[in-house]
Amino acid sequence: MIDLRVLTGGALDAALDDVAALRIAVFRDWPYLYDGTVEYERSYLESYRNSPAAVLVGAFDGETLVGAATGTPMEDHAAEFGLAFAGVGLALDQIFYCAESVLLPAYRGLGIGHRFFDLREGHARNLGRSHVAFCSVIRPDDHPLRPAFARSNDAFWRGRGYAPLPGVIAAFEWTDLGQTAPSKKPLQFWMRAL
Repeated sequence: MIDLRVLTGGALDAALDDVAALRIAVFRDWPYLYDGTVEYERSYLESYRNSPAAVLVGAFDGETLVGAATGTPMEDHAAEFGLAFAGVGLALDQIFYCAESVLLPAYRGLGIGHRFFDLREGHARNLGRSHVAFCSVIRPDDHPLRPAFARSNDAFWRGRGYAPLPGVIAAFEWTDLGQTAPSKKPLQFWMRAL
């Protein structure tokens, strides 16, 4: 039985090294193709450590973290993400940002992805946020590393009431598999009202 736990404060902090390992493992796959390092992860995850309103929903098999979903108030995350919302007409302090959802393949298809969203959306409501947003990487259909049977999560996200925000795209950089330097990738934002 998988146990989902909402972690904040010191419990969140204590789990971040395990979250880093999950991100490196899961984001190697399509569409992120992320060639991650522990050093980069520690720097990236610092925003969760520094935000008192951050949340980590951990999926545990016994005491082993097999999945994680994170979130912070939008104004506590990367500045590039907040800039993308400049023309939306909604103050950043009304938006909760659902960042990564990473789950090892053996645990997929069990409803954990829905619970990740349920618990983060509940956290956002408790903070008084009116909207929840996340983003997904945009890759070209003819990308050479695109698997033949790749499928998007669009139907899952739409089923939860999210919709892409036209023109609300951020750029964020990481190193792709097979590359030697980071490059910027476009990220499409999706949002829903709570």
